Amino acid sequence: MHKVSGLRLFLIRGFFLLLALILLLPMIQTFLYSFSSIAEMKAYMKTRGSYDETRWMDPHLIPNMVSLSQYHQILIADNTVLRLFVNSVMYAALILSGQAIFVPSLAFGLSRFRFPGRNGIYFCIILLMLLPFQVTMVPNVLTLRSIGLMNTIWAVVLPLWFAPFYVFLIRQFMVGLPGELIEAAEMDGAGVFSTYLRVIIPVCRPILGASAALSFADCWNLVEQPLTYLAARQDLQPLSTMFNQLASENTGFEFAGAALYILPALFVYLFFQEDILSGIQLTELK
Repeated sequence: MHKVSGLRLFLIRGFFLLLALILLLPMIQTFLYSFSSIAEMKAYMKTRGSYDETRWMDPHLIPNMVSLSQYHQILIADNTVLRLFVNSVMYAALILSGQAIFVPSLAFGLSRFRFPGRNGIYFCIILLMLLPFQVTMVPNVLTLRSIGLMNTIWAVVLPLWFAPFYVFLIRQFMVGLPGELIEAAEMDGAGVFSTYLRVIIPVCRPILGASAALSFADCWNLVEQPLTYLAARQDLQPLSTMFNQLASENTGFEFAGAALYILPALFVYLFFQEDILSGIQLTELK
């Protein structure tokens, strides 16, 4: 029985390892291609569309010659990609900073206090969470235009400070916390603000870390919001909006730009990996 169980475990692990390798193959190829010369990548990308529907592009797994010319191009020779990368970092930092202030506090208020209109606010949050960006785009544009924020960085940043999905996620976690935590803090003389900072926030660390990682992925991959709100400001666009243009122009250094773009999201995921695994499950504190 133990041999059968061990074999089954080996097969399961082998299956998921193979699946992981298949899923990671595009990322691995991106990093490998980024060490090819610009001329080599231009020549390879020109083969796109030159085959019939029954054939694939010829595989190109490793560079013919290792070169840092793509990275030299985007980091030193031409700072266009680097400038857009800095824009992406700026948007992610501003959005996450605002969410760190407003989202947990709003979730705490909805989970622990009873006041007129609480259910209505929570219903609106659920409704906004379910509506796609295309539905809310026109009201957002009209509002931002009326207050003079269109074609500024705040047109992208401010609406995302109150991300409804993360308010819902953190609120659901806080609802599951035992009431004894609040009662113990109140018996020790802690006020509402002190209880929130010293008790609730530390206990909610897993879900806060998971929300931060997931929200960073959203902020890092912004496309529709910048294209809509910053239509007249190409200099403020993030890197996520320019990859299609780089690939269509066959610049030869698009893979180095993609590798540079992937690294921050990869580091954030590795840093918050445990929080993502434990926080998304919304486990109750025993």
